[in-house]
Amino acid sequence: MSSHTRTDSLRRRTAKVSAVAVLAATALTGCSEEAKLGWMPTERGTTDSADRILDLWVGSWIAALVVGLITWGLMLWCMIAYRRRKNETGYPRQVAYHAPLEVFYTIVPIALIMSLFFFTERTQAEIVALDDDPDVTVQVYGKQWAWDFNYLSDDVWDTGIQGHLDGEEGVPERVATLYLPVDSSVELQVTSRDVIHSFWVPAFLEKRDMFPGRTNNISITTGREGEYFGKCAEFCGEYHSEMLFNVNVVSQAEYDAHIQSLRDAGQTGALGEEYSRDSYPGADDQQQESFNN
Repeated sequence: MSSHTRTDSLRRRTAKVSAVAVLAATALTGCSEEAKLGWMPTERGTTDSADRILDLWVGSWIAALVVGLITWGLMLWCMIAYRRRKNETGYPRQVAYHAPLEVFYTIVPIALIMSLFFFTERTQAEIVALDDDPDVTVQVYGKQWAWDFNYLSDDVWDTGIQGHLDGEEGVPERVATLYLPVDSSVELQVTSRDVIHSFWVPAFLEKRDMFPGRTNNISITTGREGEYFGKCAEFCGEYHSEMLFNVNVVSQAEYDAHIQSLRDAGQTGALGEEYSRDSYPGADDQQQESFNN
């Protein structure tokens, strides 16, 4: 068999191996629901922002996988097609430069980075944009180590207690629960009563830092009913791990019933800055002591 025929055979074999690798990767990706979500802790339809983040995340991994498969295929091709044959001695012909190839592997990475930047910036702009007229507005106060919820659009408030983890089941039932109506635009105004906290619902795929005296916003549209777990994502002191809360996305009727129950309990109005740490005598000394600890 001539050298040319052997080379053609090896090239065909390499192409078949690469094709099998691509098909295997595609099959493994397609058979797992977790893989379709990029192993994110959510499902499609939870919120509009979560769907946008999923699209960006999964799309980025698909692009990376394609680049990786091409790179691995070319490496495998070079190792097989251009390996040293029997009876060959010395080094292969050395090439100082290859202008078209160098231009190619300069332009392609730049194009990939610019594409990733474009889609990331677009997604971020869509996520941080605020709704001009949300259906529900909730002011969220973080405090060591619990949460206050002021339903500003309904003029009622709710509050919770520290989780007090003791190894027993049932902690989620003891902490604060934020109720949101399904298929509704929601604006969360997050701030802190004492130190820096962070509002995080893993299933929503976004979080916001909470600073004393400053308000940040989260604007989402709820897409499905469900119960979700939330916590503070910024280390805020000794019992940071017990600063937990729940989010219940419910039907409009159930949401209205919950709001009415708060109103019947006399929890009307809002829990304001008067309950923040720096709003009572001796607050500065206590805050400094908390930071020192």
